[in-house]
Amino acid sequence: MPPRYVFVTGGVVSGLGKGAVAASIGKLLQARGWSVSMVKLDGYFNPDPGTMNPVEHGEIFVTEEVWEFSPGRGVSFRIAEIDQDFGTYERFLGVNMHPSNNVTSGQVMLSLILGERRGEYLGQTLRLIPHLVMEVRRRIEEAGERGGSDVVVVEQGGTVGDYEASAFLETIRQMRLSVRSALVHVTYVPYLRQVGELKTKPTQTSVRILQGLGLQPDGIVARSDVPLTPEARRKIALYSNVPEDRVFEDPYLDVVYRLPLILEEQGMGRFLEERLELEPRRPDLDGWREVVERMTSADREVSVAMVGKYWKMRDVHISIVEALRHAGAALGVRVRVEAVDSEGLEGGRGWESVDGAGGILLTPGFGSRGTEGIIAAAERALEGDRPTLGICFGAQLATAAFARARMGWAGANSTEVDPGTPYPVVDLLPEQRAVRDKGGTMRLGAHEVVLLEGTKLREAYGRRIVRERFRHRYHIVREYAERMEGAGYRVAAVDGSGRIVNAFEVEDHPYMVGVQFHPEYKSRPWDPSPTYLSFLRAVVGEG
Repeated sequence: MPPRYVFVTGGVVSGLGKGAVAASIGKLLQARGWSVSMVKLDGYFNPDPGTMNPVEHGEIFVTEEVWEFSPGRGVSFRIAEIDQDFGTYERFLGVNMHPSNNVTSGQVMLSLILGERRGEYLGQTLRLIPHLVMEVRRRIEEAGERGGSDVVVVEQGGTVGDYEASAFLETIRQMRLSVRSALVHVTYVPYLRQVGELKTKPTQTSVRILQGLGLQPDGIVARSDVPLTPEARRKIALYSNVPEDRVFEDPYLDVVYRLPLILEEQGMGRFLEERLELEPRRPDLDGWREVVERMTSADREVSVAMVGKYWKMRDVHISIVEALRHAGAALGVRVRVEAVDSEGLEGGRGWESVDGAGGILLTPGFGSRGTEGIIAAAERALEGDRPTLGICFGAQLATAAFARARMGWAGANSTEVDPGTPYPVVDLLPEQRAVRDKGGTMRLGAHEVVLLEGTKLREAYGRRIVRERFRHRYHIVREYAERMEGAGYRVAAVDGSGRIVNAFEVEDHPYMVGVQFHPEYKSRPWDPSPTYLSFLRAVVGEG
């Protein structure tokens, strides 16, 4: 069977949860026994989002595998940092995504320009059509071939009407002429409370833009604060040129994992089967329903203060928040996340949230801004008995806090934050010292983690060697870690060589653990990360 394609576009505004819709479509197809690949098309010129400001872009998701992207003429990039929607895809489908499935304009442009320099297009004028469109199509089809997929779900980043999306949308238009496909358009239907009415005009305008590009949607997914009225549904169908039964509601959900079930109830699965000419099959969603039931039925609540510097955008730590929810569901509790701005702590604001929380989580990050607030929170945690978990940068700054509070090393810090620190307990990895380019040059992807005997992490994982995903340049210096061991600091995990400290714990504390890796990237609703499960057990008093 030749592969089928589902194209997912968005309109009106960004941030509608288009990635969750795409992942839900993939889930409904997967539940019917079809193999699915996910592709995301992003219009920015960066080869990947690795150097982008997280407040502007959101979370940077890290894949298991590192892809050597070599567009030609000796140019090569290591790519494992991709769009945060891939985290949603992995959490819904339980499949590790390949980094090349995140196609950016930057990657495509580089491939074309360097290919032209090599002479691949001799005699031709390099243009958007056909050359750029052909390259994008090649990448989409290659993703499906790599996964041996029956269906490839392709999410177009941004909204229709964005200039940077035009080449990708033209690719979709051309592909639809020769492949079996469905086009699902995700749009916003605002509810004006002052008049008590849903307004469909933004959706009509968005669809009109799409149609003007030669793309007719086969189905509409409408986001709204309130349920669609029959009149609103009728208008959307009429002016979008789709049947009313192909207008699907996407309500705002506390648990996003309910979305595939809601779309299935509305007939999304049947619509996809018909449109893609797939053999009708009964979906197996029983296990998924059990997962959702666990996440919605908890009758206890615990709070976790997440201390960090990027809280101007809620999606920056979305994988951590989801990992906490996965662990909470396994333990029968709801997790209330208290977002604590570390810069505010430096000014004396926000301490009530830290002091009132059941647990403290020190978040990842880069740079010097807000670091003293994170260190102060770690020192407060050392003084008390509340469970505390540090992730990557958070673990590094917790190490600095221990050095100051327990060792008396005034000014102990990371050289990233203070190059002149008298106690550089955190420093550049030796192999990073000669690195000048910032993009794709960190220690990335999955690496072996050796969990030492008698540690909380060894107990949590139940085995000696695991693989977790990393994204860092700086590390906890082993020599300083060993000097602090007499005061209660213990190295809990190392790499295969024993040189890199991958985790630590504080021995005389009920639960204070720091990990250099990012266990949240591998957490799944049905299989929570052992690190987060161990932390939350301590928060609820089961550790």
